[in-house]
Amino acid sequence: MAKKKLEKPRRETTRRQRSRWKRQKRRQRIILGIAILIVVAVLSVVGVGVYQDWYVSDYKPLHETVLEVNGTKFNMEYFTNMLRYYTQDMSPDFVFYMTDYVVDLIERDELIKQEATALGITFSDEEVDELMNRPDPPLDEDYRALAVTQVLLQKMRDDYFEERVPFYADQRHIMAMFLESEAQANEVTARIEAGEDFTALAAEFSLDEATKEAAGDLGWRPLGVLPLVVESTVLEDIAFNAEVGVLSPPILEETKPKQVGYWLIEVIEMDETVEPVRAEVRRILVGSEQEAIDIRDRLEAGEDFAELAAEFSLDTLSNTLGGEITLSPGESTAAFDIYVFGLEVEWGVLSQPIRDTEGSSTGGYWLIEVVASEIARELDEENRLILKNDALNNWIEGLSANPENNIVNHLDEEKIQWAVNYISGG
Repeated sequence: MAKKKLEKPRRETTRRQRSRWKRQKRRQRIILGIAILIVVAVLSVVGVGVYQDWYVSDYKPLHETVLEVNGTKFNMEYFTNMLRYYTQDMSPDFVFYMTDYVVDLIERDELIKQEATALGITFSDEEVDELMNRPDPPLDEDYRALAVTQVLLQKMRDDYFEERVPFYADQRHIMAMFLESEAQANEVTARIEAGEDFTALAAEFSLDEATKEAAGDLGWRPLGVLPLVVESTVLEDIAFNAEVGVLSPPILEETKPKQVGYWLIEVIEMDETVEPVRAEVRRILVGSEQEAIDIRDRLEAGEDFAELAAEFSLDTLSNTLGGEITLSPGESTAAFDIYVFGLEVEWGVLSQPIRDTEGSSTGGYWLIEVVASEIARELDEENRLILKNDALNNWIEGLSANPENNIVNHLDEEKIQWAVNYISGG
């Protein structure tokens, strides 16, 4: 016989108990509400901090437009990436002064992209990827636009300008050397006429890098190439108007730079009580030994050192200070230091001309001979490449000079300083 299941007796609650439970639940809800308010308040404070520290100080400035090129917008993030790339090896102190240069490059690259595209020049992602992967390490994706520009420039040169540069042109086979003075040019001319080899003398004496390295033989050249090879304003005109097989007289070019100069130095006083020692000197730098000899003769004849320094010295400091200057070892060139701080220097005595291959000067004399001349001669690859590169450079310069460009620069000094501080971690 099954047992009866006993039922638990119901527990009756009193009115007092029910009232107490209601008060407890009400208190719990109040406590929970206060806790939620505290959490919300804390999150609000944190949120405001994040807003101030991240959105206002970084996110918002980085996404502001700072430059527009014919409708294409560039934000601060792009600008700081480019600024970081072009100044990565520089001291932070110099970054500020590079900002205008970087803006110009961004404008130039965008104009190249726009105009090359308008001319039908296209590129693939694979071509850009291949170029980006050439360096070790590969170029970061932030700088992809730089690789795009290089791909487009290569295509412009090798495709677009390939058919726009001639394959045939009048050419001259040219021998040339650049010498420091008319006296030296006359001396070298006499040696050539006596039977010495032009190439050997050019390799020894020429102060123009291209003619020295080529031992004077510049080969076959069309019009437009010589100024790019030797950076001369007169050589091409002379060569294309010269008689074949005739050595030219010395031809002056006053503005061509050369890496040689001659010092005239007088040590006035030496202070050996300080470290490093300090020497008070008078000095003049000129472009040729003959000029130095002539000026020395004038000084010995009693002419004023300060006046001659102001008129003839190619050294900026001595030119503006009447020739007088105070220096320590290492503050000028090696040739200068060897004479001034040498053991045998005599105070108050004007030196003989001192040759200095670290000193930069201008002016010299060309000797030129046109070996052969040919009409409509086929251009070799070197000459065509030079002409294509020149055409490309002229095209790029023309882009920036186009008055129809609409370029808007929103950068002011405050934004530039923000960008500098951002990439410098300041």
